[in-house]
Amino acid sequence: MLERQGSALIVVDVQNGFCPGGNLAVANANEIIPNINKIAHSFEHIILTQDWHPQDHISFASQHPKHQTFELIELSYGTQVLWPDHCVQGTPDAEFHPDLDIPQAQLIIRKGWRQHLDSYSAFIEADHKTSTGLAAYLHAHQITTVYIVGIATDFCVAWTAIDACKLGFECFVIADACRAIDHNGSLQHAWQNMHQHGVQRTYMKAFS
Repeated sequence: MLERQGSALIVVDVQNGFCPGGNLAVANANEIIPNINKIAHSFEHIILTQDWHPQDHISFASQHPKHQTFELIELSYGTQVLWPDHCVQGTPDAEFHPDLDIPQAQLIIRKGWRQHLDSYSAFIEADHKTSTGLAAYLHAHQITTVYIVGIATDFCVAWTAIDACKLGFECFVIADACRAIDHNGSLQHAWQNMHQHGVQRTYMKAFS
């Protein structure tokens, strides 16, 4: 039953690469997929995001021989975490997890496809100025509120949520339909940052 008129669900990066067995696996990430599938029945408007990197993407530690995975470096657009090679375009690692069952989703936003620019947020690239076009799509469909689920809470989910608030949308993150990397306290920091920007935390029970 559709319950959230004027709202959209944004499903962030539920891909093989971020689930157990993937190149940037988040612990137990696959366990949230049944929750996401259930939540999706409450929405008419659903957007999926998909990490979609070229094999020589600037965020990959393999492209910076003097640096290590998870190290922070400064690039032209700001601070960048160096990641293992993951979600390379056209590979099984980049495919949506086979348990994700949301055929009614209308839009896929691919992120990180530019070689020299990373992208966590579904709305704006990591340079904080290049739009993905998602905000315009939502406005065109009279969407004022977004609910966000997916992987990872402390990176792509958080960046998407914060940008949603900055762009004037009311935003909820469904905490028990997300999973975090949580590297060096990144999850706690992400929640603090989200709350400071007006992101609201909610849970699956709101959809029961």
